[in-house]
Amino acid sequence: MGKTLFEKIWEKHIVRQIDGGPAVLYIDKHFIHEVTSPQAFKGLEQRGMKVFRPQHIVATADHNVPTLNQHLPIKDELSRLQVQQLIENCKKNDIELYGLGHPFQGIVHVIGPELGITQPGMTIVCGDSHTSTHGAFGAIAFGIGTSEVEMVMATQCLMQSRPKLMRINVEGELNKGVVSKDIILYIISLISASGATGYFVEYAGSAIRSLSMEGRMTICNMSIEMGARGGMIAPDDITFDYMKGRLFAPGAGQWERKIAAWKELYSDTDAVFDKEINIKAEDIEPMITYGTNPGMGIGVTRHIPGENEINEKEKPSFLKSLHYMGLQPGSNIKGKKVDYVFIGSCTNSRIEDLRMVASFVKGKKKADDVEVWIVPGSKQVEKQAKEEGIDKVFEEAGFQLRQPGCSACLGMNEDKIPAGKYCISTSNRNFEGRQGPNARTFLASPLTAAAAAITGEVTDVRELL
Repeated sequence: MGKTLFEKIWEKHIVRQIDGGPAVLYIDKHFIHEVTSPQAFKGLEQRGMKVFRPQHIVATADHNVPTLNQHLPIKDELSRLQVQQLIENCKKNDIELYGLGHPFQGIVHVIGPELGITQPGMTIVCGDSHTSTHGAFGAIAFGIGTSEVEMVMATQCLMQSRPKLMRINVEGELNKGVVSKDIILYIISLISASGATGYFVEYAGSAIRSLSMEGRMTICNMSIEMGARGGMIAPDDITFDYMKGRLFAPGAGQWERKIAAWKELYSDTDAVFDKEINIKAEDIEPMITYGTNPGMGIGVTRHIPGENEINEKEKPSFLKSLHYMGLQPGSNIKGKKVDYVFIGSCTNSRIEDLRMVASFVKGKKKADDVEVWIVPGSKQVEKQAKEEGIDKVFEEAGFQLRQPGCSACLGMNEDKIPAGKYCISTSNRNFEGRQGPNARTFLASPLTAAAAAITGEVTDVRELL
């Protein structure tokens, strides 16, 4: 019987299989940041242990960093302490750190791929749930908890139970105005925010293969939002073309040998998955969420479900969610006024995302009563945006291009949405208070967010294309 992409990588990384139990898995690359690493470093210190393989760890500061005036001291005391602690821990343990002021600094899941650190066939972990982003390269990548961060630091291994396997096939051509963010929001709305719990998901089909690497990263990034352990896409020529020549990608002497090995990373035709889902690309329209989990999403022209469309068991949480959002069952979401637009996060802050938005808003102006934050995912993205004149397009449209960081994806830094205000966000989570106490979040694609920035309300971007 054939093997899945996941099985091929998993089996090559088993150090020891415990009979009837988990496997001890070797980890190729460990990314760390300032939030989930301090306790792990402290744990090692208390046990008198050193980091086992510091050369396999890459660190950056992203969650707590301000996105304005990064040359000044961080105002928030806890944020400043965490960033300083990361600097000290990395120096003490000889770990490469791309901190504030470094030309490679940025969101951990943006810098790994753009530097060529993320590669097909790897096992990759980070103390961050959206580590699944790296699976777009045909890697097993997943988030881990702080105690597991310590375990990897100490041993470069992790004890893991093998998950069930799911394949989601998206076939056909996408409609106008529909991009990768819409695909993943559609999938999550279809199977729910817990529909892939216990699974590792492989995305396949002609619509997935047609996507750029940036698009594939967006999809794998949000695998965790349907309960999956991670998501992955088989590498192909689009993957290899993206990687070639990047700083830490294999050099000329190794490139052909690596390519030959990477081309074997696919699911065999007779491989068996525990579950398969088939989706037609033409069924997907621009998506937007209306509730407080990413599974509460609809096409932008659809109405919020009525009470009679929700089963009795789910009704209390459904109504609680709508109460928080200030929305009514059965109402339309299109035309709803928005106050803020946030384009950024590890989901949609790459150069392709910024180019897409700039192309759409060129020659247009934002609505007067909307504040627009564009936050690049890394210093390299910021630099490229300026070199291409994208910053000027944003400036003329009234958008504010800020400095790299996780920003308004989560309320851990200064970029918070005020209580009661509505924000269309290209990030990955719309939980209560995620973007600040009592902030109200609609998740959408960069195109749908840009359309709202121009009109001041939830808009079907297809009407403006």
